[in-house]
Order: sequence, then C-alpha cells, then structure tokens
Amino acid sequence: MDQPLVFRGSLVRSDRVERGAFVVRSGRIAELLAVDAPLPPNAVVVESGAGYIAPGFIDLHVHGGGGGDFMDGTRDAFERALRANLRHGTTRLAATTTVARHEQILATLEQTRSFRHAPLADGSQVLGAHFYGPYFRYEARGAHPGAAVRPAIAEEYSQYLAYADDLVTATVAPEIGGAREFAWACRDRGVRTNVGHSWATFAQMTEAIGWGVRHVDHLFCAMSDKSKLRQFQMYPMQGGVLEATLFYDELTTEVIADGKHLDAGLLALALKIKGPDRLALVSDCSRALDMPDGRYLLGPLDGGEPLVKHDGVGMLPDLTALASSVEGMDHMVRTFWRLTGRPLWEVVRMATLTPARIIGQDAELGSLDVGKRADILVLDQDLRVTQVHVDGQRRV
Repeated sequence: MDQPLVFRGSLVRSDRVERGAFVVRSGRIAELLAVDAPLPPNAVVVESGAGYIAPGFIDLHVHGGGGGDFMDGTRDAFERALRANLRHGTTRLAATTTVARHEQILATLEQTRSFRHAPLADGSQVLGAHFYGPYFRYEARGAHPGAAVRPAIAEEYSQYLAYADDLVTATVAPEIGGAREFAWACRDRGVRTNVGHSWATFAQMTEAIGWGVRHVDHLFCAMSDKSKLRQFQMYPMQGGVLEATLFYDELTTEVIADGKHLDAGLLALALKIKGPDRLALVSDCSRALDMPDGRYLLGPLDGGEPLVKHDGVGMLPDLTALASSVEGMDHMVRTFWRLTGRPLWEVVRMATLTPARIIGQDAELGSLDVGKRADILVLDQDLRVTQVHVDGQRRV
C-alpha cells in the first residue's frame, strides 16, 4: 500500500470550518479523523498551522495564464496556462475558447482532448473545454474579435460536437440564428449549455430554458437588462438576460470576483438572490495572469483582440472598457471574502463544490469528503496558496 498522507488543522468543509484531520490513500480521501486522533503508522503529515486546508479550486471560465492562451492551440500555450493557474490553487479547469476562426477552435479542442487524456503533472488538470464563442450576439461580444462572430450553423458545429466527450459546457446567445438547434444538438450529445454575450429578452431566456440551458456566464457582464433593451422597445419595459438569471431557480451563474468587474454590492446581490449553491466564482483570466503590465491578446496570437493589463485588470487598449481578469482563483476567493464578509466555508464552496455540481462532477470533486479525489490546498491565514496537491500528490 502507498504511504498514507494526513492533512491536519483547520479544515474548510462545505458547510463549516472545523479542526480535524483526514487520511489520503491512493489519491483519494480515505478517512476523516479528529484533530487529536492517533495517526496511521508511517504517515506523512501536512499541518495547516495558522492557515487552512481546503479543496482545490475548480474554474469553469478561464482563458489562459503565464503568457499562454488556450486559443493559441499549442502545447506550449496550454502548459504555460495550466502551470500558472495551478500556482493559484486551481486544480481542475475548463479550458475556455474565444471567438475565432473555425480551424483555430478545432486546434484548441484537439489540445484539450490531448491534455484531458494525458494530464500535465505540474499543471491544473483539464476537465474539458468550455466552448465559448463564436455564437455570440455581435453587439454583446465585449472584448472578443468581431469579425469571427457568426450564427450557429449545423455544418460547422457538428465538427465541434465531435469533441462532445471533451466539452464541459457550450455557450450560445439565444437570439442568434441557429441557437435553438445548437442547444438541442448539445443536449443530445450530453453537453451542458450556457447563455453568454447575449442581448436576449426575458421571453427568449424562458424559451432557452426549455431548450435545456441551465447556466449563464459572468453575471452582470456582456448581457442585456431592462435598460439596454429599452432602446428597442420603449414600453412596456422588459427584462433581459440579467433579470431572467436572477429570477429562474433553474439557472446557475457565476461572478468574476476580482474587485474590478463588480463591486461589493453587486457581489452581495448575486449571492443573496442565487445563493451559494447556484453561484460560482470564476477567474475569466487571460494570458496576462502572472505577467507584467503591458499589451496582450485575448484569444489566439493570430487574430486575437488586443488588451492592456492595467491596474490589476484587463482593459481595451483605449482603457474605455474591461476586457478580462488578470488574476487567479485564489484572488477571487480572497476578494469575495473580503468584500462581502461571508463565512469562509461559503465562499470557498463557490470555488469548489458549486462549480463541481454545475458540471455534474460533485461526486468526485469539490469537498473534503471521504471517497473524493484528494485535490487539496494548504492556505495561509491570508488565503495565500502555500501547497497544492492533486490526486494526493504535491504539485506546488
């Protein structure tokens, strides 16, 4: 048998923080113990000290890091991004695409498949791809390249869905051409469908739920609301993606909690209405993670959209709008905790168990429960990452 590994100290469980210990064997949590319980013979012990022991973070919306964007479509870019995100406590992630040319998206899906089946030992593990673009509304594209935004056409998306086993989620704006058929095709292939970069009306969102849509990307960002839709219909005012997301319990959503995209009030509002089981934290970070301030590209090196890392966030070059996050998941957890004052266990749950539930992997991931994969973080008292273990093996 392999040598047992014991984590002991302040454990961040899914519903509390408590003093305790647990034993890891063969890459999984094998046994929970009292903090002062006798330990297995020859055990290696990891103590939290004044800090905490938490599950590894799960990021469902992340574009890159360390100078690499997943849309570069190369092994080197994937390795850079996966290593950078692991340093910030993300043990599992969905490699998120951008609006791009058809062959560029296929190249990224091929790399995703490769890394999912042959994981990088010293990087975040790839759950699959978050297919994100090109099926956006042009006016809601945000920082994505406009030239490659297009309707959903079966001859094209059938090639993307050939990678269905390697897709975690797929995003579509419900109001564009072919959206319904794309959502149906995703549902038939077992791919969860999101709404994002959309100016859909409340009625169109209601219809999309009937297609199987269950998640909305980055709440408050690149989406319609009553004010935006008033330019098309003066009266009566109508709700959009924002209002539908807050109204429908069927919909989960996510926030970029870097302190730049949303202030404390919007973070608190999202949590109050959706609750910690329907609200996930995501990084939405770009290749500028762990890189100096300066100019970068969101998306592929060939055709990506320019952004500037400035004041701790990604912005368009003229500094008139946000373009992405430039921070990892540990920063999101620290910032949400600081700005909202919510219990630590609740905030960590939104970065661990909640995203695992959203993608149907909560039986394997997301909490310090017996039988789950031993993706474990050791955090200091300021929630800085000091150790990262993946499947019971220390990687950072």
